[in-house]
Amino acid sequence: MKKAWLFSVLIIVGFPTIFASISAKSKKPYKIVCYLGSWANYRNGDGKFLIEDIDPKLCTHLIYGFAKLSHDNKIAAYDPYLDLKENWGLGAYERFTGLKKKNPNLKTLLAIGGWNEGSSKYSRMAKNPSSRKTFVDSCVTYLQRFGFDGLDLDWEYPATRGGIPEDKKNFILLLKELKEAFSSRGLLLTAAVSAGQKTIDVAYDIPALAKYLDFINLMAYDFHGGWDKVTGHNSPLYARPEEDELQKTLNTDYAVKYWLSKGAPAEKLILGLALYGRSFALKDALKNGLDVPVIGKGMAGEFTREQGFLGYHEICRKLQKEKGWTVTVEKHVQAPYIVKDKQWIGYDDIKSISGKVDYLIKMKLGGAMVWSLETDDFKARCHGRRYPLLQAINAVLNGTSVPLPDFNIDDDNFIFEDIPSSSASSPNTSPKTTPNTAVVTTENPGDDPLPCPQNGYFRHPKNCQLFYLCQPRKPGYNAGYQVYLFTCGAGTVFSEQMRTCAFPRNVPECSDD
Repeated sequence: MKKAWLFSVLIIVGFPTIFASISAKSKKPYKIVCYLGSWANYRNGDGKFLIEDIDPKLCTHLIYGFAKLSHDNKIAAYDPYLDLKENWGLGAYERFTGLKKKNPNLKTLLAIGGWNEGSSKYSRMAKNPSSRKTFVDSCVTYLQRFGFDGLDLDWEYPATRGGIPEDKKNFILLLKELKEAFSSRGLLLTAAVSAGQKTIDVAYDIPALAKYLDFINLMAYDFHGGWDKVTGHNSPLYARPEEDELQKTLNTDYAVKYWLSKGAPAEKLILGLALYGRSFALKDALKNGLDVPVIGKGMAGEFTREQGFLGYHEICRKLQKEKGWTVTVEKHVQAPYIVKDKQWIGYDDIKSISGKVDYLIKMKLGGAMVWSLETDDFKARCHGRRYPLLQAINAVLNGTSVPLPDFNIDDDNFIFEDIPSSSASSPNTSPKTTPNTAVVTTENPGDDPLPCPQNGYFRHPKNCQLFYLCQPRKPGYNAGYQVYLFTCGAGTVFSEQMRTCAFPRNVPECSDD
């Protein structure tokens, strides 16, 4: 139960739990692959996202979404006004590839396809050698014309959604011919692929696919959403024991292990992470855990305006501005969901994103992929710094730390839940909370109170991996300090001198040497 409130505090205040990882010991750098949903250019207010809002130093590979397949089997601009410069267009392609001037090591790719493009026209193109050649030749010319370093093929999905069974074989032929044309020109070839077992089995010859792709972007999200009849997290890390056999396949751990078991090289598999959440409208406000009945999609985001979908930047602002949200982290899902009245939103925050990166390191994968840049907190409205989720990914993979900010926690804005995971999952449980209070602690559970000599951060006196914030109580509260307890990332300890988590070798008082 104590873990539940710890997760809750981290979720709400957006505290950047300090990230460090065994990845620093790795000789091979990880990939950080960042997709852009280019249509965010048209959003209003703080949701409007320009190419210039991208920080090109936070990604190793940037992927522009999307181009389309035209009627003549050639690659083409999806939105010519936005993508191209001619006819007084905005020239987003060239501005995008121009980001390499700020980071010479950056690679930029153009994605073709996506969910809205469907599958049937890719199926028709791929089944004919002549039309495949037309497509391949057009891609080479198009990528070189606009300065892209490669193509990301996002066919969703072969042999489904209007495709034919032969797509599985034809997809490989298409990849082979693209790779042959690209290799001599130094162009990269990647693909975004499904994490669902049913789709994987009919769509992909994984060993052959891996032979031709430079890396594979596994879309390990959208496991649950408004298309379901019960609540479920967008991107759970592990299966829950009470789930049925089908439901136990709908999580990150199962998808990764399934791809690996079918022949995907771990170093080519890039784990997709969601910078957004999925919302539901509950049937009964008193039944608000996991697997409880819903009447459909939940609220839309303030900027994204898609029913059942909210970017992280919209969720964190909502938590800051609105009272009455409860937060739960189930121990297998290892990511938060929030509830208010009949609205239910599952998403990833700094803590859960970092946990998924720790997972990919453990599984020896090639890196992380994010969908998508424009739904992170790119304007620093929630955490005092831009791209908090993407920064956390970088910190864990690179074995670096995120400095501690100065901030004040406003207890009056939120409700925190302290409930066991079994209750969080029960459809018949109604969590009991007290309005406008936070479940936090002013003492170390089962031990003496933590000392607070002054306002600030201090290392736990008996555990170097733990640290805590002492903050004076507000007027009207009891005298003294409010204490917030935090934990450093795996393999690191807290340094009071540096005010950050670091490797033990850099903190002599916590070193075993």
